[in-house]
Amino acid sequence: MSDSFKRLDYSRLKTYSVKERISKVDCKDFSVPWEKGKSFSTFLDTLPAILAGNDLRYVIKAISRAAKNKKQICFAMGGHVIKTGMSPIIIDLMKKNVFTLIAMNGSGIIHDLETAMMGRTSEDVALSLGTGSFGMAKETSAFLNQAIKNAKTQSTGLGRAVGNMILKENFDYKHLSLTASGAALDIPVTVHVAIGTDIIHMHPDFDAATCGAASHYDFKWFASNISNLEKGVFINAGSAVIMPEIFLKAISLVRNLGHRLDDFTTVNLDFIRHYRPMTNVVNRPTLGKGRGFSIVGHHEILIPLIAAGVIESI
Repeated sequence: MSDSFKRLDYSRLKTYSVKERISKVDCKDFSVPWEKGKSFSTFLDTLPAILAGNDLRYVIKAISRAAKNKKQICFAMGGHVIKTGMSPIIIDLMKKNVFTLIAMNGSGIIHDLETAMMGRTSEDVALSLGTGSFGMAKETSAFLNQAIKNAKTQSTGLGRAVGNMILKENFDYKHLSLTASGAALDIPVTVHVAIGTDIIHMHPDFDAATCGAASHYDFKWFASNISNLEKGVFINAGSAVIMPEIFLKAISLVRNLGHRLDDFTTVNLDFIRHYRPMTNVVNRPTLGKGRGFSIVGHHEILIPLIAAGVIESI
């Protein structure tokens, strides 16, 4: 080893007492071991008041506070939320007057319908893509493309048209339908479609113009609810692009129209951090008094966990 480099004089190093240093972690914030037989509320209290443990409790408190004060609590989602079995949890929170708006991308109504119709959904894409049969289910397409036409004749949005149609059918599992529950409870369920992204768009009876008009109606309905988001909560679960973009445009629109949106909470739930949810949901809209949270984890764990905490609180 060469000795040609300049040697430093470590004896001149300046130190300080660790007792005087500011430390970001304190043992009073540590977790508490579980005791058999305790309540769920106690379980939440045992979580560490550090990072996601603290965030989870804050989110539960924000939702509970908004529900108690009858503020907007908007739940936006991708179709994967339905595919992880979360519909009963979401419907329960709709019935308990917690969720005031459900918003989804176009895949949501596909999984919602198939769940109501058969109690099953989620096609095996890898198995069917090679044969060209992916997305060719006739009942799904026929039903939803008729619902799109109904939205025009009923002068309503796509989510309500699908919900109204499911309610009239003798489906064994329609109690698991988000759109039907929204129609029955008179809670908005809005659907935000990107043309060409959903299987029903491949079928010959798909009317793109009518679908676009119905989805635009839902955007206006969505924005109307967002205009009352002050002191409320917006949750995005599993939508990496569509719902974060819809939310950002609605925020800009209602602020442009003079609605006050300064103090509200946003939450992104997903098993990976994506750019748009972080910027368009968590960070940008909440600049000022608001707070944004990103909690990473699986929907099938996080959503029931948060829902249980809210129910215990309210």
